[in-house]
Amino acid sequence: MSESVSPLVLAAPSGVGKTTLARRLVEGSEEYIFSVSATTRDPREGEQNGIDYHFVDRASFEAMVGRGELAEWAEVHGRLYGTPRRELEAAAARGEHVVLDIDVQGAHRLRQSVPSTKLIFILPPSIKILISRLTRRGTEKPKEVARRLKSALKELQAAQEFDYVVVNDDIDRCLETIRGIVNGAVQAMGPEAVADDIEAFRREILQILDEEYAEYVNMIR
Repeated sequence: MSESVSPLVLAAPSGVGKTTLARRLVEGSEEYIFSVSATTRDPREGEQNGIDYHFVDRASFEAMVGRGELAEWAEVHGRLYGTPRRELEAAAARGEHVVLDIDVQGAHRLRQSVPSTKLIFILPPSIKILISRLTRRGTEKPKEVARRLKSALKELQAAQEFDYVVVNDDIDRCLETIRGIVNGAVQAMGPEAVADDIEAFRREILQILDEEYAEYVNMIR
């Protein structure tokens, strides 16, 4: 696979805005596309096979895994999801960057499968802003906020495995930095440059969980 059109992974704790960033990269662009993932979940109303997902049964998915056809895959809430290798190869042949909005474990597996993959970890400007984003709609129950913060602890720790770290303090500026990284025009921060900030974020989350969400933490599995 060509280095110049390597897959691009954006990963971040919930609430940082990685999905919005991924969509903005792809919208109206001929350079960036989403891959069509394979999944064992049932199609939702309006979804089309081969466009939204490749819908397969569990046996077929497991056969794809066995044949090495998936660059990465994971089980989420009893359903299997994966990135077909052919999607990445076809995009590279067309000169397109495949944008993947996956978790840190998926990013690690993809890097093992496709070493040229660019891994970008997105940080919030502050934990205060992160919590504001998680709670601003007023629909998240405290237990779910605690669950997401607890997951953020592990995700932030995994940031050290990424190539670059970008702070999403302004979405347009963040997008410009990401495009610059991909095009080789920007020398962005590596995780070592913000290691102290990341550790401070983790300490702050631990304190918030202890002081504001303690009754929910032990309920999380």
